[in-house]
Amino acid sequence: MVKKRKVPLRKCLVTKELKPKEELIRLVKTKENEILIDPSGKLNGRGAYLTYDKEVFLKAKEENLLAQAFKMKIEPKIYEDLLTLISDSNE
Repeated sequence: MVKKRKVPLRKCLVTKELKPKEELIRLVKTKENEILIDPSGKLNGRGAYLTYDKEVFLKAKEENLLAQAFKMKIEPKIYEDLLTLISDSNE
């Protein structure tokens, strides 16, 4: 009998939907208080997840949701990097 693997679910900050980890983008706050985009999902630190969608990124920026999740100011470059990442994947 083959065991079924449990699919890890995470919640998107914006949509509040539970989705498989592979469908989300993870952002990490490191011990050095840096915010990094973590495509591997394995960096150490506090993580937050966003659905892989331009509208979600824009809403997160508009409502300052990453700053609330990480309890720190978020540099605009992070949002630019996220938008670049989504536009690169759509090509």
